[in-house]
Amino acid sequence: MSGDANQTARPHQLSPSAWNRYETCPRMYWLSRQGLPRKAGMAASIGTAVHASLEDLLNMDISAKNDNDSGWLKEEGEIILRARWEEEKALFFATPRHPKWKEDKWSEALRQQKGGIILLLDHIGVRGLPHERVTAALWRKIQSLVIAVEGELKTSDGRLMGRLDLLLAAVDDEGKLSGWVVADFKTGRTPEGALKSEVNRQLLMYRDILLANNPNAPPVIAEGWYTKTSAKWEAKGDSVLEQAFDAWHKTQPTPLPMAPQIGEESCGGFCDWKAWCPHWWKWRSDNGTLHKGDFADAVILLHDIDLESGAAAIELCEPLDESGRVMPSGIRNSAKFDGRGLDALKELLDTGHQGPIFIGSVMTQGRAWRIGHWCDVLPWNPMPDGVEHHREY
Repeated sequence: MSGDANQTARPHQLSPSAWNRYETCPRMYWLSRQGLPRKAGMAASIGTAVHASLEDLLNMDISAKNDNDSGWLKEEGEIILRARWEEEKALFFATPRHPKWKEDKWSEALRQQKGGIILLLDHIGVRGLPHERVTAALWRKIQSLVIAVEGELKTSDGRLMGRLDLLLAAVDDEGKLSGWVVADFKTGRTPEGALKSEVNRQLLMYRDILLANNPNAPPVIAEGWYTKTSAKWEAKGDSVLEQAFDAWHKTQPTPLPMAPQIGEESCGGFCDWKAWCPHWWKWRSDNGTLHKGDFADAVILLHDIDLESGAAAIELCEPLDESGRVMPSGIRNSAKFDGRGLDALKELLDTGHQGPIFIGSVMTQGRAWRIGHWCDVLPWNPMPDGVEHHREY
């Protein structure tokens, strides 16, 4: 089957994260859809494990427990989180691009799970209660207000979608339904002053899809539930569906690379796909920031490597033009590949690769550049403008 047929075989959908990526840089968005090697991250793995453990606790069958039974929640929560932790660890190592797994982050995951439980208790008006004293009756009350756990939201035409963590019923002092709460667990940094615009829009999109699918729904609010500080932040604003449908049209799959949004936020910021994009490299070269800073991305030639120690001699390269063609600079540096960085280099060399190499987030301070477990080590394979690329599914 041809690439075009494959691309049209899958209906195009737009999620909040894809929308945000497109607005940051259309080329970044396009690259994220080309089936390139994914990158795992410790923060994302912790977030997924914590989210899943909280959802498991809400789905847990506690019918055999007496109403006054307490002392079980902490132990059950830790057992469930450990299972999800190990599951995420396996997925982490199975992902082609991954740094070092940090087992010492287990305590952070436990704290984040505890923060999520505090938020759930707050939903029924219980505050400051030690988890050891949470009874089965209290947990059943929380469960009774759960409408949906880990559901997928879609518009009726299937164009817009999102992953829903929790949909909860809100009740008044008399126990009568007063509305619905879309709750999205967040394990990242708590907002200062206001939700980030992209997070606010994500939550509004969830709210608006829910309302579009349920025209007779009670009042709906969407909140970010930040587990680090057990804080709830409500999204504010008018419907975003019209903007979302417009973005859906703009993000239609195309075999030609989308135009880049060249600038500090995209080229100078975080991007998983720099090994396939020539524009960040040319932008840094043009503005004099190539190879500058405590951490840098670079395209290099490997001249010598001791695969036992990781000591290497590298030559820095510069862009010949906007297509990503390489021009050796003649500048040679000492480098040290270690940990996962060295493993990734060995894996690359085992494929027979002999050309330019992309190294990402390299520590440039010191006599030798350090390419450690957090770094990307990938073949430099830019996808230039105007050249069609057909993804194989």
